[in-house]
Order: sequence, then structure tokens, then C-alpha cells
Amino acid sequence: MLWVKTFHILAMTSWMAGIFYLPRIFVHYVEGREAGQDVSRLAIMARKLYGFMTIMAVFTLALGLWLWLGFGFSGGWLHAKLVFVALLLGYHGWCRAYLKRLQAGTLDRSGRYFRLFNELPLLIFVPILILVVVKPF
Repeated sequence: MLWVKTFHILAMTSWMAGIFYLPRIFVHYVEGREAGQDVSRLAIMARKLYGFMTIMAVFTLALGLWLWLGFGFSGGWLHAKLVFVALLLGYHGWCRAYLKRLQAGTLDRSGRYFRLFNELPLLIFVPILILVVVKPF
């Protein structure tokens, strides 16, 4: 079961790397477009990164389910963690909506907006980390 936990953490780390980086691509895309720069490479990068992070999200969820089946579903901390995981999945979907707008050329939010948007997953991830490590209830 330790191998499953190891790969769960590896997949989660990779997913979170994408979750944190994709909005930065959005920032550079909108600011580059406003400056008249060629941003086509950023659109390709965003699409490929989203694909990678989606695969990592699936691995994270599958391995988490495996751990759940192995260790059981007990402890209030796990219920709370799953609420935050659901929020993270919602954020992932929100990124997909922005990616579609980017690819359609209709991404109209500012760089400042996407800088703030980029902070949201941290507000979701920190409670997950605390719940998993501290298990307060």
C-alpha cells in the first residue's frame, strides 16, 4: 500500500504543478496579446499542459480511491479533505473553460485577474495538506 500512496502523492504533485502553472500561461497570453506579441505558442502550451494535468488528476483520483478501499473511509478529516478535492476538481474545470476561450481567441480577462485566479488553488491545497498531515478530527 505504500507504493500506492507514493504514486498517489507523485500524481497529485504533478497535477498541482499544472494547476499552478496553467493560469500563469493565461497571464502571459492576455498580456502578450495586448502587447501585440505572437502568443500562438502559449495556446499550444496551455492545451498540452491541460491534457497532462488532466491525466495526472485521473491518476490521483484513481490511486486515492485505491487507498480508500485499502484503508477504509473513516475519520472526519477524510470527509473534509474530499470536499476540498471536489473544489479542486471544480477549479480544474474552470481552467478548462478558460482554455476553451483562449483557443477561441476570446479570453478577455486581464493579467491581474489571472494572477488572482492563480492564488485560488493554494487556498484549496493548504487545507488538504493540513487535513492529511495533522488529521485534526
